[in-house]
Amino acid sequence: MAKLYFRYGAMGSSKTANALMVAYNYHEKGQRALLVKPSLDNRDGENTMFSRIGLSNECVAVEQLMEMGDDEVRAYDCIIVDEAQFCTKEQVERLTDIVDFVGVPVICYGLRTDFQRNLFPGSQWLLAWADVIEEVKTVCWCGKAATCNARFDESGTMVTEGSQVVLGANDSYTSVCRLHHKLGQIVDPESK
Repeated sequence: MAKLYFRYGAMGSSKTANALMVAYNYHEKGQRALLVKPSLDNRDGENTMFSRIGLSNECVAVEQLMEMGDDEVRAYDCIIVDEAQFCTKEQVERLTDIVDFVGVPVICYGLRTDFQRNLFPGSQWLLAWADVIEEVKTVCWCGKAATCNARFDESGTMVTEGSQVVLGANDSYTSVCRLHHKLGQIVDPESK
């Protein structure tokens, strides 16, 4: 039975690498996995899913998936969506339809919250509608679980205001535990 999965994690938790490895596993078993990402995420090209550790593969935009008919979708054994936090409510609803009416499992990877600890729209609806919700874990500089995304400026000071989405700024984000997010400490103050 097909299910909708939401695998969320803070920045740097290897979500994209995991998505690409799952696609590889399907391929290795002779099955077809369709890699998908929102067109908003064009940092590495419109049709490329790229992980920081150097893994990459071709993909299609989620907007293209929305235009595919059920028979086209049925040709795949799995749909894998990266950067799912950028999906709209309507797109997440279509993903539930692919699972429920087409019978194809959908695995979504994305951030749960932004740098202000607010839910992204896609994440909100995935948390509400996914059959399985799993955390992809990473750690804070202190060793505790990093569940928050922190944005920082050129001086290394944590930023608490600004646009929810800033693409291509991997060198301006880090993941920290909730306590250090509240304290604004993106690195060990003893190491400064």
